[in-house]
Amino acid sequence: MQPGASRITGFSVRRQRLFLHRRPVLTSSLREALVSFITFLRMLGRPVLVGHNIRRFDCHVLARALDEFSLRSDFQKEVCGFVDTLPLARQLLKDSGLQSFKQENLVKTLLGVSYAAHNALEDVQALQKLYWALKPTANQIHQHIFTLDSLATAAVSQAPAAQSGFCERFSKALAIVREERAFLKASLCLVSLYCMYRLLKHNTILTCTPKCIVL
Repeated sequence: MQPGASRITGFSVRRQRLFLHRRPVLTSSLREALVSFITFLRMLGRPVLVGHNIRRFDCHVLARALDEFSLRSDFQKEVCGFVDTLPLARQLLKDSGLQSFKQENLVKTLLGVSYAAHNALEDVQALQKLYWALKPTANQIHQHIFTLDSLATAAVSQAPAAQSGFCERFSKALAIVREERAFLKASLCLVSLYCMYRLLKHNTILTCTPKCIVL
């Protein structure tokens, strides 16, 4: 595992075991985590998944993982699509004078609070509150909805030079993901599942039209 990633997330791998702040963490295979995630989504009635800056990176990693285990079609049956709150916030706050649209900065500016950005539960709860504060209309949500298939189509239509640069950076990121996927990726997927379970249990799953959950 990369030292920089360990410093930021608190995760580390020693002797093929995953630790969070030096405490051992239970892990699962990537396939098991993805199947559990799809099963969880099935209970929600095809929600829209919401995340910050997910269109550029997170969704590509997810798509590759789903394709690796031939689970993309199963996944897409259970969701309406994705909404990236980064371009959504830029649209809604275009006249605000904000210089940074990072999630931490938006939360601090709009909500007046700070949080542990690399704690999965705090991160998802902060994004949910940010989404409420943005108050997008159903039409604005619809404008920003995309799917994994639409991402692939957009990537093909990019200019070769820009696409080459993106692919080079993305390939490096994927190399790290593949190296650690038996440990870190599976664990992070389970952490996300746990966070969504906690939100559902405490009736804090974000609902609107269409139904949304924040990742």
